Amino acid sequence: MRCGIRAGSAVFSFHMRYGWQVLAAIFVLPLVAWGQSSEDCLACHSDSSLSMQKDGRTVPLFTDSGALKRSAHASLSCVDCHAGLDVTNTPHAKVIPPVDCRACHDINGYEKSVHGRPREAATGAAPRAVAARCIDCHGTHEILSASNGKATTNRALLSDTCSKCHATEAEHYSLSAHGKALKAGIKGAPSCVGCHGEHRVESVQSSESPVSKTHEVKMCLKCHLDNPEVRERVALSAGFIQSYETSVHGVALASGNQKSASCSDCHGAHDMRRAGDAGSHVDKLAVAQACAQCHAEIVATFNESIHGVALKSGNQDSPSCTDCHGEHQILAPKDPRSRVAAQNVSVQVCASCHGSVRLSQKYGLPEERFKSFSDSYHGLASKGGAVAVANCASCHGVHNIRPSSDPKSTIGKDNLVATCGRCHPGANNNFAQGSVHVVMERDSSAVLYWIQFIYILLIIGTIGGMLAHNGLDFFRKARQRMCIRRGLAAAPHHGTAEYERMTLSERIQHALLFTSFFVLVITGFMLKFPDAWWVAPLRGISEKAFAVRSITHRIAGTVMVFVGIYHIGYLILTARGRRLAIDMFPNFKDIRDVIGMTLYNLGLSKTKPMFDRFSYIEKSEYWALMWGTFVMAGTGFIMWFDNVFIGLLTKLGWDIARTIHYYEAWLATLAILVWHLYFVMFSLDIYPMKITWFTGKISEEEMAEEHPLELQRLKGESIEPPKPEEPKAE
Repeated sequence: MRCGIRAGSAVFSFHMRYGWQVLAAIFVLPLVAWGQSSEDCLACHSDSSLSMQKDGRTVPLFTDSGALKRSAHASLSCVDCHAGLDVTNTPHAKVIPPVDCRACHDINGYEKSVHGRPREAATGAAPRAVAARCIDCHGTHEILSASNGKATTNRALLSDTCSKCHATEAEHYSLSAHGKALKAGIKGAPSCVGCHGEHRVESVQSSESPVSKTHEVKMCLKCHLDNPEVRERVALSAGFIQSYETSVHGVALASGNQKSASCSDCHGAHDMRRAGDAGSHVDKLAVAQACAQCHAEIVATFNESIHGVALKSGNQDSPSCTDCHGEHQILAPKDPRSRVAAQNVSVQVCASCHGSVRLSQKYGLPEERFKSFSDSYHGLASKGGAVAVANCASCHGVHNIRPSSDPKSTIGKDNLVATCGRCHPGANNNFAQGSVHVVMERDSSAVLYWIQFIYILLIIGTIGGMLAHNGLDFFRKARQRMCIRRGLAAAPHHGTAEYERMTLSERIQHALLFTSFFVLVITGFMLKFPDAWWVAPLRGISEKAFAVRSITHRIAGTVMVFVGIYHIGYLILTARGRRLAIDMFPNFKDIRDVIGMTLYNLGLSKTKPMFDRFSYIEKSEYWALMWGTFVMAGTGFIMWFDNVFIGLLTKLGWDIARTIHYYEAWLATLAILVWHLYFVMFSLDIYPMKITWFTGKISEEEMAEEHPLELQRLKGESIEPPKPEEPKAE
């Protein structure tokens, strides 16, 4: 008890003796510190020679009072920022606590940023500060508002501030399109923080960085797509810019492929320049090297090609990667929307240069080279929608295109057979005998030129004669009908009997013949004119329309040949067939009938020739059909089995067959339309249609008009030749 009283007395004695000192420390000293004005501080710190030694180096302690008064913190006292100092003593403290800007400024995220996380300095060849503090960017006593044009954090000067640590990047930025735009005061031009952020600056390898692989595209599109002012200045459409997202690169990046090309991989990061700038990564002469970052082997091959060599020599007309593959919307070659897809590459890529009159004249290229491909089977099939057909790249190569004089060229003399053999198994030297790019000119393709020339004359003469003949016939019949209608002539009267004109077998032959013929016409001209107005709807039915067309054409051709063979057997093996062959055989009467009918239609003769079972009208068509079927079947067979017949007949022989097949098709089609359809549909005597092909019967009236000699034999009586009706006197 006594010990406890003594202890309590000692404590009380301590409080009585030192209590006033404790109270002074608690209440008085803060008042002293609070009373320390900036002027008090500047009494010492305005001395420019004031300094201290720290860690073996001299640290200046001078403060420019003028800069302090002009700063954003002019209204603050020194101790508002420099807290925790023993201002009554000099030096103030052995360890001076750093200024903590967070007391006033919300800088959330700074601690987690690449600047806020201390790192070891001088690691490897890239020394960096331990950490970037507020004063490293904003300054110290001279700090200004970011809106002040002289502030270190002003947008226009920010790259200079960042250059203290990032000198190389800042130099590149100052020469970039962004840096120049910012310097020129263009609204919306990005500064460092515009892309990297402000206090929460992350390493580009960080997935949280706005310029990381994952987020970079969104960052670029924020200005180049979403900002109409920026989009207008760069003169690129929104669709063009946005198309990257659906490209092979954009899709791969969105799916998590970090190796896929993003904006900076092609355009550069800090050194991004306009495409027309000589230092740009996407300049015409440099873009291949940008692509080489990922496609090194392909670019190496391209550099040795005729295009690459020309490009390296400075020829701006020579294509580079983006001229063929596109720029933002680069699609995989197997994508049907891609410019370099098998069905598109010739028309959308190669034709832009090799179909250009300007470039052809400038470099002495054959002007008809692309047109000759377009008119070839390969070109027509490709335009028609075929995928498994040779295009320009199939023969000339893709990135390895070389002139034919180059021993390494795929179209070189020693390599051409092997090139053809990739699609045509068993190709031999005959595949190289003949022009690949056929142009119907007298000098370059004399044989084909004369075949074409003769056929054109034949078509004009034959079809022109048919039109003239039918025109005279039509107007003569129209005049007769008008006279009958006006009562100026009497209508002829005949019996009502019907006669068999075609047996069931003959009608079936005819049905198969005209069906296969018109199918052949449609499917054949679909190949030759794939862009015609009537072809487009057929092609639009299915992506496999061309394959169906090809198979259908061959089936129809086979049916026609089968009908032809059957008909020959019918002519030989049946009595009616033998009679038909005899009656169809031309004779001198046919010549007299042609002359007589012409005079009759012209009004130079009053007597119409009397025709037998078959007139010159049927005979000319029948024998033309026989000949045409033989020619079309023969040439079609050669074209069908191209590997065999090019090997036997050479490429020139195959081209001859193709030329004959094409012009014979025109001759046959026009003959049917002008000659046959007129006499079975449009002639005024039988309009709208002669139905003998369906019923097999012909009326006595038709027999008397068209085959009076045949009718005479059938009735066993004499029939006077029809006389023209004389107009009655009014």
